[in-house]
Amino acid sequence: MVDIQNEIHIRVRRADVAAYAGNPDNASKWYTNIASARWLTQPPVRIGSQVAFSARFLGRTLDYTYEFMELVPEEMLVMRTSHGPFPMKTTYTWSDAGDGTIMTLRNNGEPREFSVLAGALMAPMMRRAMRKDLAKLKSILETGLPPM
Repeated sequence: MVDIQNEIHIRVRRADVAAYAGNPDNASKWYTNIASARWLTQPPVRIGSQVAFSARFLGRTLDYTYEFMELVPEEMLVMRTSHGPFPMKTTYTWSDAGDGTIMTLRNNGEPREFSVLAGALMAPMMRRAMRKDLAKLKSILETGLPPM
């Protein structure tokens, strides 16, 4: 089992952070390992929406589909894989923090197509990748939102 959580302070309004981070069309802009995202249902994000992602991790291409399970606008977004090699639940939460927003990113799941040893090694790698992703998101948002 892998269960990793990271958070970052972003000096941008919560509504803007949630709108950008919660939009799958932006995923490849701030997630280093995500190459593409393709809607399988009509946008925007709502409970039941599905998006197919393609990512590179540990030298492999991983194709998986996320289904959006919970949505509290500007507070929380929960999605889980419905297909793919690594059943995963990803949770974003956003909260006010004085001059901006605290965004928390949590991933938890069970790597099916990886050995137990590989699963144990994945946690620190995922933690580092998540920190980089959140730092990239912070940089994008604090230096000005690009056109969507």
